[in-house]
Amino acid sequence: MQGGNLTIWGFFFLEGFSRYPKLEIALFVFSLVMYLTTLLGNSTLILITILDARLRTPMYLFLGNLSFMDICYTSASVPTLLVNLLSAQKTILFSGCAVQMYLSLAMGSTECVLLAVMAYDRYVAICNPLRYPVIMNRQVCVQMATASWATGSLTALLETSFALQVPLCGNLIDHFTCEILAVLKLACMSSLLMDMILLVVSVLLLPIPMLLICISYVFILSTILRISSAEGRSKAFSTCGAHLTVVILYYGAALSMYLKPSSSGSQERDKIIALLYGVLTPMLNPIIYSLRNKEVKDAVKKMLGKMSSHHTQEHL
Repeated sequence: MQGGNLTIWGFFFLEGFSRYPKLEIALFVFSLVMYLTTLLGNSTLILITILDARLRTPMYLFLGNLSFMDICYTSASVPTLLVNLLSAQKTILFSGCAVQMYLSLAMGSTECVLLAVMAYDRYVAICNPLRYPVIMNRQVCVQMATASWATGSLTALLETSFALQVPLCGNLIDHFTCEILAVLKLACMSSLLMDMILLVVSVLLLPIPMLLICISYVFILSTILRISSAEGRSKAFSTCGAHLTVVILYYGAALSMYLKPSSSGSQERDKIIALLYGVLTPMLNPIIYSLRNKEVKDAVKKMLGKMSSHHTQEHL
């Protein structure tokens, strides 16, 4: 179809890693294992936070949201990647590309806000433990989680709707997913409005939440160092260490992708970062939180014990 001198594309080709055909099978196995581990780990974490009454606390409410977000985030792009790694014709419909772009942006943006909310939760728990049940009551936690989802969803809607209106002079996306920056490289002309929207949203959702997290942890660290008991210090460090590990992994990858000069770095490097950011980080989240957290390990053991006893009774 023609629209003036510009073509309106019905589908896109995804370049992916087709320049390295020998690597595609290895990448398929790596991505599949990571994806299945992500689904299993995050689903288990959601399940135990629902089933175990001891885990119905603000921290686990936010953690359940984070796990659900990671499942949605990986499911938006990894199945397409897996199919394309094995097929010669690496295509995606325009509508599929739009949905993929929106979901990736929405989940990624929501996670930026949610990680800041989780840092505030840890700040209140450690710095104001006596007032914690009052400050972080159920209604406040639900409102904070809802605000995170609303912020991510609306900013993604804004970015996606503007990106889809930019005239494109090609349909070969040099990426394995419909990542917004890779799609915009096909634009026939640079759009100042689109560049401004991306910059403003990136600044609002990356450096600002990260600054709030850093401020929270300055107060948290100073409070932990004043705790007299070694056991209390160890427990506080363990919980906060898990959150900080996730923050460093997530924001490190996001900042290197969205707040760098457009000309710097190769597209291949961006693909590798996107793969780690989109596959490895969501897989590591439940592992980091469960391995560093006695409550989660106890809940998993309890759930496995119940399943085992139920299975035994069925065979008797």
